[in-house]
Amino acid sequence: MGGLTIIREIYHQITAGFIKNLMPRTLFGRSILIVVLPILLLQILVTYIFYERHWDDVARRLAQGVAGDVAAVISLRDRFPGATAEADILNIARGQMRLAVSIEEGAQLPEGSDKQQNYGFLESHLVNALKESLPARPFNISTNKKLESVILLIQLPDGVLQVIVRDKRLFSTTTYIFVMWMVAISLVLLGVALLFLRNQMRPIRQLATAAEQFGKGQFVEDFKPSGAQEIRSASRAFHVMKHRILRQITQRTEMLAGVSHDLRTPLTRMKLQLAMMPESDESKASLEGDVADMEKMVEGYLAFARGQEAEAVEETNITELFQDTVMNARRQGTAVSLEAPKNLHAEIRPSSFKRCITNLISNAARYATEIWITVKASDTEMIILIDDDGPGIPEKKRKDVFRPFFRLDPSRNMETGGSGLGMTIARDVIHGHGGQISLGDSPVGGLRIEIRLPL
Repeated sequence: MGGLTIIREIYHQITAGFIKNLMPRTLFGRSILIVVLPILLLQILVTYIFYERHWDDVARRLAQGVAGDVAAVISLRDRFPGATAEADILNIARGQMRLAVSIEEGAQLPEGSDKQQNYGFLESHLVNALKESLPARPFNISTNKKLESVILLIQLPDGVLQVIVRDKRLFSTTTYIFVMWMVAISLVLLGVALLFLRNQMRPIRQLATAAEQFGKGQFVEDFKPSGAQEIRSASRAFHVMKHRILRQITQRTEMLAGVSHDLRTPLTRMKLQLAMMPESDESKASLEGDVADMEKMVEGYLAFARGQEAEAVEETNITELFQDTVMNARRQGTAVSLEAPKNLHAEIRPSSFKRCITNLISNAARYATEIWITVKASDTEMIILIDDDGPGIPEKKRKDVFRPFFRLDPSRNMETGGSGLGMTIARDVIHGHGGQISLGDSPVGGLRIEIRLPL
């Protein structure tokens, strides 16, 4: 039992995966499938019932009518012998029964001509009808090359009766007309359904595009909700959410910028008081160091606030931006090497992005002696790798370094640990561009920073 259960589960998983792969990926495609599949099944069912019942009955009754007319001609000829009567009977068959009738005197059908042959749909019905109407007479059925008529050869005692039946007597054109009308109406209904579904998909695509742009930090204008009631509700909820997030970011940025700006006034006073203190005072050097640390902290807070400010997205030459950033780092004595494709362009916020890369290089230069920057690009994303030969960051603390004011240096020394906002600013900038930033082990032994940005 256990083996059968495992086999059954494997079968269900394979079947479910196969069906899942066949399903369309988009909502529009699945909606079309919901509309088309019932219509297709209905067409197949109606066609099967029609061909199995209606068309079969019509063909059988038409064949029985032709067989009855042929049997009537033979019966009349047997009852009224003579050349005059035969001519009258044949004229009646040609005029009123619409049968091309002729008699070949003294002829005989080839042996075996009445044996079972591979007849078509109409011929098989006609064969069965002739067997019922003329059970004791051999006959042969054939069609002309153009399939416009059926030729019957029936053995008589004194010859062979040839009957040419036009296809109109055996075939009803209403069958094709019915199928054509059914297919045409289905195509019209399908076209109307596709047009309606396309109009319903438009507001969903609009909402998805707006959410994607807002997630990348781009400016999104308010749009008028449209479509079904549920889509309108989702659009209005998105607008409310967008304004709340923007208002929260603005309030936080303004508060941090205001506090940092207000701290500059007492710091300036303290610097003036320190300048007026005599050089012989032993506490002057210590106080000057504290004031310098506080200034660096305030500058860090202001840099974090500037990183939260809205900046326009513009087409930027990524290669030139990295070259300028690397040159600035080299002027400060940092050993940096760059590998980037030529003339790589992307839509970014150049100032905030450059500030992000500068912070990452500065953090790496604080602990490493050499830094390697690699920029790669594909059709969908840009990958930036920043490797250094420093001591790296323990795996347990790699998530903590992105928290505001977190520093790896427990001494809280500004010269060695910084303000604790560099990685936070970098993360917010990358997330604002819709990308991801992660930390790992570098092949050269230090830390690897991997940035992925959508193009």
